[in-house]
Amino acid sequence: MAAYRCGKIFACGAAAIGLLLIAAAPALAADGVPVLNGAKLSPLWAIPFAGMLLSIALFPLLAPHFWHHHYGKVALFWALAFAVPFALTYGPSATAHEVVHTALLEYIPFIVLLFALFTVSGGILVAGNLKGTPETNTIILAIGTVIASLIGTTGASMVLIRPLLRANDERRHNVHTVVFFIFLVSNIGGSLTPLGDPPLFLGFLKGVNFFWTSTHLLHDTAVIAGILLVAYYLIDKYFYAKEGAHPPRVDRTPETEGLGLRGAQNIPLLGGIIGAILISALWKPGITFDVYGTRVELQWIARDVLLLLFAGISLLITPQLLRERNGFDWEPIREVAKLFAAIFLTIIPVIAILKAGANGAFSPLVALVTGPDGQPVNVWYFWLTGALSAFLDNAPTYLVFFNLAGGDPHQLMGPMAVTLEAISAGAVFMGAMTYIGNAPNFMVLSIARHRGVKMPSFFGYMLWSIGFLVPCFALLTLLYFV
Repeated sequence: MAAYRCGKIFACGAAAIGLLLIAAAPALAADGVPVLNGAKLSPLWAIPFAGMLLSIALFPLLAPHFWHHHYGKVALFWALAFAVPFALTYGPSATAHEVVHTALLEYIPFIVLLFALFTVSGGILVAGNLKGTPETNTIILAIGTVIASLIGTTGASMVLIRPLLRANDERRHNVHTVVFFIFLVSNIGGSLTPLGDPPLFLGFLKGVNFFWTSTHLLHDTAVIAGILLVAYYLIDKYFYAKEGAHPPRVDRTPETEGLGLRGAQNIPLLGGIIGAILISALWKPGITFDVYGTRVELQWIARDVLLLLFAGISLLITPQLLRERNGFDWEPIREVAKLFAAIFLTIIPVIAILKAGANGAFSPLVALVTGPDGQPVNVWYFWLTGALSAFLDNAPTYLVFFNLAGGDPHQLMGPMAVTLEAISAGAVFMGAMTYIGNAPNFMVLSIARHRGVKMPSFFGYMLWSIGFLVPCFALLTLLYFV
């Protein structure tokens, strides 16, 4: 009954938003052909996008039971709140073109990569039970930080969070370990390749070279990761010393087998995923296909087919028992697929407005990140990208500011390299500021709570992130963006 009432509320809301957007829409072109001109779009077209991101931020906190069962309906609500008035205003043909363009060039490659990394990494199990000493924990965090750029923050988080929790389940003080794991493995470590974090993969799809972030964000990553690893070691050493004041706790996962890696047959598949991404960047056969006005290149199709093939092989060669021991299930990737479908759809008019620059409805934002001489203000690009990435989602936020900076990958990798560095660092690093900044954050939170770790609340976690991350970001600002 409650779900039915919510459905009626959503339906009425969608109708109201639709009428509002239709009323605010610009007229069609003189020849009757609908044209999506960002300079003429009202900022009201951003309502579905903002509503979608705010739903992701607030529903899990205010109505977790409803969100768990109906997040797909919420995503559909916001998608229709954009698509229906857009179709009524610009026509089904223009709507189909925009949807196909976004799906083929952005959403499908994005979700295929996440699916492949999630599936293959889910077949790798670190078996055995380590002793959770400060040295051991710091080494695990450091390893996770390094491999996050190779197998993605999602892959690294899923591979390492369970052995880290097993190593520390005898300890009373382990909240800080999970918090720093989210900082380093689920976010900051993914800054060096497009495989590492979804925002960088979107940049790669837009034309940023595969190894650009490896060279331009290496110093940023080394500084912040080094500071956080040292800080973690000192904090963990302090809490580890306090463990001796209490009777020892029972090890809930006693060592029944030696330390080792199970599912190692999936490691070559991870290499295959990296190879597929590199092939799509280096192989240029010049063969293209026109799909409803969208140019699709052969190497992009080959990349996605290979990624799906590697995921399928992983499912065939990995025993189901191993995945069960790893706590593997499909719900996280299902949730990401549904939510991001709506995000990529509702962001269409937002990007069009941003591309209009000073002529668009978001001109105040353009003015804030642009100096009097017309040059980008990199400090603001870093902090605004980061602030929105912390509370919304870092992948679409990256896309927004990428387009705000002009959207030309050659300019951004060349004379505007520091601007792209600021956008990339802000999106990846500040996704660690809250539980909702990056998809792996919530996955790690859920696993840790299930294992009995008394994780802090949403705002309790922010006290940790403000205390440890904001000073690091201020230092990066002084070193690289002023």
